[in-house]
Amino acid sequence: MSSFELSEDHEQFRSVVRDFAEAEIAPHAEEWDRDHVFPVDTVRAMGDLGLFGIPFPEAYGGGGGDLTTLCVAIEEIARVDQSLAITLEAGVGLGANPIFRYGTEDQKQRWLPDLCAGRTLGGFGLTEPDAGSDAGRTRTTARLDDTTGEWVINGEKAFITNSGSEMTALVTVTARTGADEISAVIVPSGTPGFEVQPAYRKMGWHASDTHGLAFADCRVPAENLLGERGRGFRQFLEILDEGRVAIAALATGVVQACLEHATAYAQQRQAFGRPIGANQGVAFPIADLAVMADTARLLTYRAAWRRDQGRPFAREAAIAKLQSSEAAVTATRIATQVFGGYGFIDETPVARFYRDAKILEIGEGTSEIQRMIIARSLGLG
Repeated sequence: MSSFELSEDHEQFRSVVRDFAEAEIAPHAEEWDRDHVFPVDTVRAMGDLGLFGIPFPEAYGGGGGDLTTLCVAIEEIARVDQSLAITLEAGVGLGANPIFRYGTEDQKQRWLPDLCAGRTLGGFGLTEPDAGSDAGRTRTTARLDDTTGEWVINGEKAFITNSGSEMTALVTVTARTGADEISAVIVPSGTPGFEVQPAYRKMGWHASDTHGLAFADCRVPAENLLGERGRGFRQFLEILDEGRVAIAALATGVVQACLEHATAYAQQRQAFGRPIGANQGVAFPIADLAVMADTARLLTYRAAWRRDQGRPFAREAAIAKLQSSEAAVTATRIATQVFGGYGFIDETPVARFYRDAKILEIGEGTSEIQRMIIARSLGLG
């Protein structure tokens, strides 16, 4: 790409993912949402399609692609179901990417092939009950027991995606390894002392796997340290920059879905002898949806392009995440209003979109955190 416009290859890939999403996800999304089901077989089918390995080298079973290609996939999955989109986004960006970016060759060889193939999932244990946006207040500790060569982990994590499914193979957690240092440690699923707490009952994302985690004298080998000791917090912040671009892509898919559903409904729903879309009170908000979709897409793929070109992109990632996530929340409200009473019924997709969208303004950095990053880039704060 010589600019952040999508290439023909990207658009062809979009068609492949859209066909998959329409055939394998859309017909079941309402049922999964209603029953709070994590659809293991469909997630594995996403792996078979190569979605979890998109940005990783072929040497580890990946597709050798870029962040832009991953964003295309996430956008198209989100267009029909946010739960499966966040499963993909977190599985790649928060599960596999830390190991690829900071792992030893042994760690990469052990974990990445299955993560890239979508045979397993990894979690990203940063948030704690008392440390959300202020993640530097991490209280979880990891003490190195020199007599056994093991890290002894104690503490809790909260709101961790892909952390308790039958596909989950590991969770990478941040922990205090000294008075003034935070490190990252890989904890395999099933390790004694590692408890996955019951799944949350959430307002949305009902088909996404989300748990709290507890560690009580949980022991893992010293070689499970990920990256440099004392740099775990910094490493995770770098990972989040890419994650914010991916969340922006997810939000873009939501806005696009709202535009498509609202337009179709406004064309076929009759009131006072004509389609409701003939009324400016309906047509103008839908026109706003078109503007939101284009704006979100442009900002998202600009940020992804800068990342793929090796250019600084933290500010652009924050702008894309802020605009796209807030646009998604607004878009779901508009679409629900267009649908009227039917928009309040769970079986209507826009009702599910409405419930799902709010977390986009919170997860992987709240809107307030994005504004703080942008303000600092302007020399403020």
